[in-house]
Amino acid sequence: MKAFVRVVIAAFTIFTAWSATAAERATPAQAQALLNKAVEKVQKDGPDAAFAAFDNPAGGFKIHELYVFVFDMNGKYMASGANPKLVGTDARNLKDAEGTYLVRKMIALAKSKGRGSVRYLWLNRVDNKVEKKRSFIQRVGKYIVGVGYYLG
Repeated sequence: MKAFVRVVIAAFTIFTAWSATAAERATPAQAQALLNKAVEKVQKDGPDAAFAAFDNPAGGFKIHELYVFVFDMNGKYMASGANPKLVGTDARNLKDAEGTYLVRKMIALAKSKGRGSVRYLWLNRVDNKVEKKRSFIQRVGKYIVGVGYYLG
């Protein structure tokens, strides 16, 4: 019973802390930290276990508007913390609100440098508005792992 009470108190504390800052945007540092955690998960536990955790809302890889996404090097969704129903679909021709082929840009960056960032316009599911977004991506073997944050 004491353990349960501690878990409830911890959860309430985290929720209260996040609620106090919910109006604030996620920072580049928070997005980069989540990407680092995701890359470590893929390297440590393998793609199958990692992708399942990324798709699971309770998997620890979705924090407010931050989530992990993964593409293979051909642009196929392997994981999507925003919408797991996208897994298995081809995103190579996905365009942002300005018509930019953003997944193609991510693939080119992953192939040329292995990591970096891409800016684009995307729907923020928290406030349901199209906003400027920047995603950090990193190539991990034959996958592109990414996390994006809104610029506001």
